[in-house]
Amino acid sequence: MKNRSELREIIMKVLYQIEILNETKISYKVEDLIKEQLEVENEFVNETIAGIEKNKKAIIELDNRYLNDWTMDRLNKVDKAIMLLGTYELLYTDTPSVVAINEAIELSKEYSEEAVTKMINGVLDKIYHEEGKDE
Repeated sequence: MKNRSELREIIMKVLYQIEILNETKISYKVEDLIKEQLEVENEFVNETIAGIEKNKKAIIELDNRYLNDWTMDRLNKVDKAIMLLGTYELLYTDTPSVVAINEAIELSKEYSEEAVTKMINGVLDKIYHEEGKDE
């Protein structure tokens, strides 16, 4: 059984694949992408990816508002996937905000450059303070 951090890493990888497949206009089923990463079906993974896909436009608009002199489409696909996940968890789930931000930062530390990790931290922190749900 995978822990939530490991599941978030799988979500990030699936979001990354979705970005590549959309860009190359290759058709896919999200369920198949998830199955490639995860042997056992997982509600957290399924619901999170479905929620991100459903709210992607709003999440990207919000992230763009807080990315100083930068936009989501300029981020590499891994960093974009981490931002989507972090923002989604922050605003659309009952994950405690500090956990949502820390998990995104941990993924970023593993997969991104230090400057990007700082940027992700800054953007999620601003979103938390400006847009955040009541805890």
